[in-house]
Amino acid sequence: MDEALHQLIQAIHDSPPRAVFAAAGAGSRALADLLSVPGASRTLLEALIPYAADSFDEFLGRAPEQYVAAATGRMMAGRALARAYHLRELESYPIVGLACTATIVTDRPKRGEHRAHVAVWSPERLIAWTLYLEKGARDRDGEEDLVSRLMLDALAEACSLDAALRPPLPIGPGDSLSSESVDYAAVAARLQRGEIDWFGIQPDGEPGTETPPAAVLSGSFNPLHSGHTELAEVAGTLLGVPVAFEVSAVNVDKPPLETSLLLDRLSQFAGRWPAVVGRAPTFVEKSRLYPGTTFVVGFDTAARIILPRYYGDSETQMLAALAEMRDRGNRFLVAGREGDDGLFHELDELAIPEGFSGLFTAVPSSMFHHDISSTEIRAALKEEAGRGH
Repeated sequence: MDEALHQLIQAIHDSPPRAVFAAAGAGSRALADLLSVPGASRTLLEALIPYAADSFDEFLGRAPEQYVAAATGRMMAGRALARAYHLRELESYPIVGLACTATIVTDRPKRGEHRAHVAVWSPERLIAWTLYLEKGARDRDGEEDLVSRLMLDALAEACSLDAALRPPLPIGPGDSLSSESVDYAAVAARLQRGEIDWFGIQPDGEPGTETPPAAVLSGSFNPLHSGHTELAEVAGTLLGVPVAFEVSAVNVDKPPLETSLLLDRLSQFAGRWPAVVGRAPTFVEKSRLYPGTTFVVGFDTAARIILPRYYGDSETQMLAALAEMRDRGNRFLVAGREGDDGLFHELDELAIPEGFSGLFTAVPSSMFHHDISSTEIRAALKEEAGRGH
């Protein structure tokens, strides 16, 4: 390793972000280089090389349309970021997902282009690079070296290291390197200023503020757990559309989320599920943001939707709100939930106001019966952290 690269890696280790690393097809030398410089434990949370198709699919949570593609590289970085969020648990430090998917020189001729897609995804932004390598200009070792150096440069960018510390990439005249980025912090700032009422992030990191999701599962997701994801999958099957997770910036029963915390929570969905953020605290206000959307809710939430106390203690206002949502084409898909009494409660136990039964549909208990809660998970994590100290 040359001295300039050694100094770059040392600077990465000395910077605050910690990363989950994922590479397939090329980029493993970047991992070896990171590990060869003392202090790697301050940078790497975990490293994954999902090389075989089955391993790749399991890591990504799906079989991609194309294994070596820009969108796939971004989704890999998203899954790495979500993994970093999970590994961090109750600690507080910046996290990054770093990923590469590539096809380079092998032991047989390749008809397609030699290329690599590298991405770094943090809660605040996503940056993705596409590198096309001139075929025949390098052997496998040379192509691996360039791709790995690009990964290290990408990580340095995510760590906000000065450009002077980053050695120039050995790009040749026949190579092509391009990049694109998404600034989630800037979009979130627009939401905070009231310039937009909601924004979305697709699994590949693409933002959206125009087309409302067909189905939404709202919550604080502190943390996201298997009950949430299983319900979204079941609801998606019943509805025939993807279910987006909505992190509410403003909540009826809780204080507004700070922008940094909001972006951090969104990290849990990166690379796997569509997510949205909205400023609407109540469902009638969400209805105005997402007309025609089906809201996936639990029994306890459905019970609150038909309680007058959430409408200024006015039954008239409650009925007007239900009518407004019905007329706007919104619906509620209601999953059963275990109550404080230890019993599993379902939609048919609720006294739906006359004329609004069609607004609510039950998720069959045979398809979903999950009792875990985010509150229980947080309590368990705090207890475990206390024992650790």
